[in-house]
Amino acid sequence: MGKYMIGLDYGTGGGKACIIDEHADVLAYSFQEYPIYVDKPSWSEHDAENYWTLACGTIRDCMKKAGISPQEIRGIGISSAQPCLVMVDKDGRPINRAYNLMDRRAVKEVEWLREQIGVDEIFQINGNRIEDYPTMVNIMWEKNNRPDDYARIWKTLTIDGFVRLRMTGRAAMSYSHGGFWGVAYDIRKKEFNRELMDKLGIDMELMPDLYPCEYIVGTVTERAAEELGLVPGIPVCAGQVDCNAGFVGGGAIAPGDVQINLGTCGVMGVVNDSREFIDLVCNDAYTTNSCNDFISIAVVLTGGQVLRYIRDNFCQMEHATAKLMSDMDVYDIMNKEAEKVPAGSEGLIVLPYLMGERTVLWNAYARGTVFGLSLHHTKGHLIRAMMEGVAYALYDNYRLMLEKGIKANAPIILNEGGAKSKLWRRIITDVFNVPTAFVENRVGAPYGDAILAGVSVGVFEDFSIAKEKVNYIDYMEPNQETHERYMEYFEIYRNLYAHLKNDFTDLYQVAKKYEK
Repeated sequence: MGKYMIGLDYGTGGGKACIIDEHADVLAYSFQEYPIYVDKPSWSEHDAENYWTLACGTIRDCMKKAGISPQEIRGIGISSAQPCLVMVDKDGRPINRAYNLMDRRAVKEVEWLREQIGVDEIFQINGNRIEDYPTMVNIMWEKNNRPDDYARIWKTLTIDGFVRLRMTGRAAMSYSHGGFWGVAYDIRKKEFNRELMDKLGIDMELMPDLYPCEYIVGTVTERAAEELGLVPGIPVCAGQVDCNAGFVGGGAIAPGDVQINLGTCGVMGVVNDSREFIDLVCNDAYTTNSCNDFISIAVVLTGGQVLRYIRDNFCQMEHATAKLMSDMDVYDIMNKEAEKVPAGSEGLIVLPYLMGERTVLWNAYARGTVFGLSLHHTKGHLIRAMMEGVAYALYDNYRLMLEKGIKANAPIILNEGGAKSKLWRRIITDVFNVPTAFVENRVGAPYGDAILAGVSVGVFEDFSIAKEKVNYIDYMEPNQETHERYMEYFEIYRNLYAHLKNDFTDLYQVAKKYEK
């Protein structure tokens, strides 16, 4: 019998898969994008059928690249970005589009919870703030705004839960998803609070079954195997949140380990074993010991997405140039433009809140702001200022965690997405004033999923294999002079938000009035 594992991860802008062997070496990797639908302000959706199409495409691609037979696959692990929501009927078919983590439509539901339940009661149960717009508030929005569709719901699922349902026929999610499910999920007891669910008027039967991350929830069915290019009977575990998957893949397995990913969101995680949760960040069960350990997570909602936005809307020339060059992509060219600009972007500051902001601001009304723009500034200045804005936002979270007593090891490890930019790593190193290193053999979240699958089926004894296999390179020490310069700009960055906070709300209300 073979000892190969499949990892499958879903982000906000696309998904990826990989296959590893019993030595945790990567045999194959595949990535595909899918569209994000923003038909209305504050809405952000996917076509859920794209999740299954992507699973079939990327897994088949990986199997072909790896050159192994389906009979040799021992297990599958899946993760997805949180919070998210896929509603399915009794036949497992999606009801309406799926919500992704940038959706902010449930404003009235959040206000109702704040007034009728109270933020303190919710935080005591879930360990997270309701301003995160967790999955539960989107379920409430469906009940209040599309009651006929709501009545058809059989189960409410995460993205990976939907794919797991298609694979196994089982509606399940792991403990690591619960913090992002929010509101009535008891993060310490690992169950939904029935009394609070009754207050919300949401039937417990709509909830998926809950398990530790490594628990085998089912096996691949005959129908799913045919579509995926696999064989029936392959075990599928309960999975994990995508940021946890990326952190595991990058070797974060012990309390104090710190990692940063710059995917669609900018995400920083600090592993810890404390049950005293910080209310300005996200708190979640951690994969390597999901019954006991937690992770404090900072989330810049449009972290890496700010550069994708610049790429798609302002970099047509860079796109054309990249097509003519085999050794560079459009982001490489964008980086070269930004490298010409000095630290601080010569007085250009960006608030990177293109779809509101999560930690530490918790403001769904916040929006992207470019401050200090002059005729002197170029596209390169704007690109660098975007990078610096994300670094400032992450640093705001980091310093809060330290103030609250969270232990943070050095160096900080930079892993996925935009972290491959040496310039962005240098900016983060100097803003944080902490040494950093870069994951060389990074495959990201699907690698962590494949390792989880290996632990689930017994190929790996524990998660120590992740630390053994990771290779850290490009160690950077902070430049004190540059850090001091950044701290001056950081104060302006923080004051700018404080000055605009009420204006963001006013802007939302006026725009809402004229929304079609």
